[in-house]
Amino acid sequence: MKKSGIYALLFITSAVFAQEPLSLNQCYQLLDKNYPMVKQNELFEKQSSIDSEIITNKTLPQLNLEAQATYQSEVTQVPIPNIGIDPLNKDQYRAIATLNQLIYNDGFINASLEAKSAHLKTQKKQIEVNLYALKKQVNQLYFSILLLQEKKALLNAKNVQLNSRISEVKSGIEYGVILPASDKVLEAELIKIQQQFDEIDFNKKSMLNTLSSFIGFDLNDAIILENPQLEVAISNQINRPEIDLFNLKKEEIQANEQLLSKQKAPKLFGFATGGYGNPGLNMLDNSFTGFYTVGLKLNWNVFDWNSNKKERQSLSINKDIIENETEIFNLNTNMELRQQELEMKKIETFIASDSNIIALRKEVLQSAESQLKNGVITSSAYITELTHLFEDENNLKTHIIQLLLVKANYNINKGQ
Repeated sequence: MKKSGIYALLFITSAVFAQEPLSLNQCYQLLDKNYPMVKQNELFEKQSSIDSEIITNKTLPQLNLEAQATYQSEVTQVPIPNIGIDPLNKDQYRAIATLNQLIYNDGFINASLEAKSAHLKTQKKQIEVNLYALKKQVNQLYFSILLLQEKKALLNAKNVQLNSRISEVKSGIEYGVILPASDKVLEAELIKIQQQFDEIDFNKKSMLNTLSSFIGFDLNDAIILENPQLEVAISNQINRPEIDLFNLKKEEIQANEQLLSKQKAPKLFGFATGGYGNPGLNMLDNSFTGFYTVGLKLNWNVFDWNSNKKERQSLSINKDIIENETEIFNLNTNMELRQQELEMKKIETFIASDSNIIALRKEVLQSAESQLKNGVITSSAYITELTHLFEDENNLKTHIIQLLLVKANYNINKGQ
């Protein structure tokens, strides 16, 4: 599976550079791979690794060094004369090294690592959710460019048809069947078509630049976008990454609750202290000497003014908030899906009527072509009928692309 994924990526990359037809799914895959936000996954992993290492280091021996020199106004004296005990110096010196080793903490370290791991999963899933939301913008750009391609194809057909009529009209003018200057009307229309070509090319270039920014590859003006075959499955099941994010957030809260439960547990340390100073542990020995102590130390925060309990209550409220967010998300998503289902039905109705209109327009145009040849109608009248047909064909293409866009967004909303 891993090799097939690499081969697919290589195919996508080579296809883009070679300016082969680009599919909608390839745009999705390139977005997931190249959008700058993806880099945050690696940064989060590095940060989590460092934080986990910091937590794990707490199980290792901790060495502390301390040195001090003091001068005090009075020192302890033995109030018995002539017993041979020299009074302490008022200047005293001490250097101490202390080694602490955590022995028992009731699983606090492991709970901390699990909480950190849960947080990393949430962060990475949030990136996935943010990227997934961008796919609707990719849809909008992709199908807008696709519509421009279809409009250009229709303009090409209109351009060819007009050039064909010009030859016939010039012949008719030559034989006196058609009024002079009728060809000029058609030539003026060809200039308008060229303006429309220029506008389409400019708009396509602008949209391609924006799409390139999303998918991380330069797309030149010659790129052709594939017309996708999209199927939708009407159902109530939603498989969006947001659902996984809500679940991961709840898991993170559970991990933090577990961490809080371990936070109040007693902690047992072993320690060893070694030092050198004047005086040492024997306060009656007024000289520099070495010393050491070893022992166990118990640390237990028995009373914290219910801070731990209140923190757990706060986490419980966060869990309720996430439940509410999940409910709102499902409600809004289902509302949007129902609207899109109605939109698809509406556009399908338009497409059916568009086809009937175009069939009628073609009959009218065929009659107009014959009348133009015989000088019965003017070139302007013929252009009017040709423009009507072009506009109706353009409406059909627009509705078809709109239907594809709604289907694509519907699938994104469902997580398909």
